[in-house]
Amino acid sequence: MSEMERSNVKEINLSQEMRTSFLDYAMSVIVSRALPDVRDGLKPVHRRILYAMNDLGMTSDKAYKKSARIVGEVIGKYHPHGDSAVYETMVRMAQDFNYRYMLVDGHGNFGSVDGDPAAAMRYTEARMSKISMELIRDINKDTIDYKENYDGSEKEPVVLPARFPNLLVNGSSGIAVGMATNIPPHQLGEVIDGVLAVSKNKEISIAELMEIIPGPDFPTAGMILGRSGIRRAYETGRGSITLRAKVEIEEKSNGKQVIVVTELPYQVNKAKLIEKIAELVRDKKIDGITDLRDESDRTGMRIVIEVRRDANANVLLNNLYKQTAMQTSFGINLLALVEGQPKVLNLKQCLEYYLQHQQVVIRRRTEYELRKAEARAHILEGLRIALDHLDQVIALIRSSRTTEIAREGLMTQFSLSEKQAQAILDMRLQRLTGLEREKIEEEYQELVALIAELRAILADEEKVLEIIREELTEIKERFNDERRTEIVVSGLENIEDEDLIPEENIVVTLTHHGYIKRLPVSTYRAQKRGGKGIQGMGTNEDDFVGHLLTTSTHDTLLFFSNKGKVYRAKGYEIPEYGRTAKGLPIVNLLEVEKGEWINAIIPVKEFTDDSFLFFTTKEGISKRTPLSSFAHIRNNGLIALGLREGDELISVRLTDGSRDIIIGTKDGMLIRFPETDVRSMGRTATGVKGISLRDGDEVVGMEILEEGSEVLIVTRKGYGKRTPAEEYRIQSRGGKGIKTLNVTERNGDLVAVKTVDGNEDIMIITANGVLIRMAVEDISRTGRNTQGVRLIRLDADDSQYVSTVAMVAKEEEKDFVEGELEETQPVEPFTDELAEETDPDALPEDDDTEDPTE
Repeated sequence: MSEMERSNVKEINLSQEMRTSFLDYAMSVIVSRALPDVRDGLKPVHRRILYAMNDLGMTSDKAYKKSARIVGEVIGKYHPHGDSAVYETMVRMAQDFNYRYMLVDGHGNFGSVDGDPAAAMRYTEARMSKISMELIRDINKDTIDYKENYDGSEKEPVVLPARFPNLLVNGSSGIAVGMATNIPPHQLGEVIDGVLAVSKNKEISIAELMEIIPGPDFPTAGMILGRSGIRRAYETGRGSITLRAKVEIEEKSNGKQVIVVTELPYQVNKAKLIEKIAELVRDKKIDGITDLRDESDRTGMRIVIEVRRDANANVLLNNLYKQTAMQTSFGINLLALVEGQPKVLNLKQCLEYYLQHQQVVIRRRTEYELRKAEARAHILEGLRIALDHLDQVIALIRSSRTTEIAREGLMTQFSLSEKQAQAILDMRLQRLTGLEREKIEEEYQELVALIAELRAILADEEKVLEIIREELTEIKERFNDERRTEIVVSGLENIEDEDLIPEENIVVTLTHHGYIKRLPVSTYRAQKRGGKGIQGMGTNEDDFVGHLLTTSTHDTLLFFSNKGKVYRAKGYEIPEYGRTAKGLPIVNLLEVEKGEWINAIIPVKEFTDDSFLFFTTKEGISKRTPLSSFAHIRNNGLIALGLREGDELISVRLTDGSRDIIIGTKDGMLIRFPETDVRSMGRTATGVKGISLRDGDEVVGMEILEEGSEVLIVTRKGYGKRTPAEEYRIQSRGGKGIKTLNVTERNGDLVAVKTVDGNEDIMIITANGVLIRMAVEDISRTGRNTQGVRLIRLDADDSQYVSTVAMVAKEEEKDFVEGELEETQPVEPFTDELAEETDPDALPEDDDTEDPTE
């Protein structure tokens, strides 16, 4: 490198240069690109588009002109960026779903709420909208400052006069470097009223302003849930609000419900929303939608969602809110440029800075008008002098060889200024008539009054504010419209499905093959012992009801599988079907694995530490775990207890930690022991032995036994009995137990063990779906070693047998709707002789000496 070349090399610190260059770039983006000015609410590109349109004469009262012409003007003179960026900005200013009050009046295809792009700029036409003329108004009266454009060949405005508060009215969004702004649009009349309130009371609080400006008002309407997010944003400049679509639930003539969406949250793409809903239905993440279509037209938006007859439209709608853009969050960030610096503003500051800008605009306009009035009055004063000395003026002019001599003569002889003298020389002869002389005098007197008024305005700040109020009120009268976005303050922002569902008692059934459904508990009425029952549900020939329980729509249901896993669902999430319908496959409700089925269902109102779940498996293993361990369950379930190979979970019960447990087996054995014999264990523990089983025997049920209660047992062939609890003495866990039923071929194996107090109803359901409900007090009370009495009439073949027994709250007899209840059959009389039969092979009562083992 030569000495000359070396002398042209400048050594710099790379780190410092990067820091300086990046800061310069960042400030350029902040000031000249991404953030709006607090005064007119416009970014540079928006301001340049409106100024160029005004300069080209494309005002609201002129014909539309090609968009390409506007874009060319903007990028050629003011905005040294791509034409697509300018055109896309102009398109947004013409879209009624993006701008609350459109600033560009577009003609042609300017896109749609479905995300369709606008036509090319060579096809569309545009002009300024009527309201955008108010942003430009008085721009030629020296109301704002100008600066040089990017190449110094033109002048462009630093800010527009903005005769209405556009920052809040139309909002703004932009991402700068290290900061972003997101200002929602508002209703014009409310914001103007807010400015007027600030102008009258500088000490007004934000809470008082919120009574005038309750919240944002979006062009797509919809609803805002709650005021807390709005209040936070208005007080601090930052906050988040929840937007929700506006829907109506209609009922068709066939009884099916239809969800109709008529308004969407701001900036939600309608086509993508419909696509998302369809995807959720296809992936079975939302159940209950039978049809989805878009019926929107030029008269308004209408998305129709047809609801399956058995589904609840309110719950389905709540799921749509949770999983789709029918409910969105809008993060408010009131960031704008104040004197060229980015600043986060609260609501009052936004209004104050706008009001200050208007004071400057009105003051500068008044000064401009004063200068013009004084200049005209100065000319008229000269004309008045000339008219008062008309003969001398005419003689002087006639005697002058040149205009300069005449002008100098007038200035010297009558003490006129050069402008006055020139005005006299330029005066036409018609002004010498009497009428014209009167007009000059009248105009002069009007100007004198106007000058006095303008000077008074400049001397009194209150007069300036009064002019601002009058002109803002006039704009409000011309452009005000109704608020579109509804602000809902009824607590819906934290709505849960329970809030949409009435709490009622329900019956939940689950078949052996995994079909689940719910019905109102009142569907079944109490019958006398021995009745034939009613058809409780339809099943396939090889399917039967495996579980039946009563609960509430608001309770949480814990589903325990044969593999020792637990799943959860709310009562209202169980689909409601007709009395004879099979129900919904449980795999569509819970994420159960292949080869896994539900063996126990526990309803829970709340998860507490002083409640426990007591487990018993088919091999007699028992475990006790705090209920709180199951408060949080994933969608794919949790391990409820560890199972030994070949074992299965049979029964789960909810306890308070101080009860006695009874466990019954298929061969009629039963053991009673305190639950405290089984220590509290962790969720994944295996447990300890609760009862010792003989070969071929297995556990069929486990219940909680309370003082004064009775043990109810039901056999496979429909026999049952009640036995006082005191006949079952307390033993140690792990023994063989004592006999509770004399099992014979006539009554069959034991299928259910329940504890009752005589004030309940019992529901018995058979393998082929026949169900009977009867009062427990109608069932005979007999000893331990008896066979029991017949509870339900079963066919002679082996296809019909008792599969499930459940207890429900006692209620008065209710009739079914005509045609839904099969007539009850008369039953042959029974005697209590059968109840007195004893089994000669009964075990001695002291056959419980085997030591308990774990």
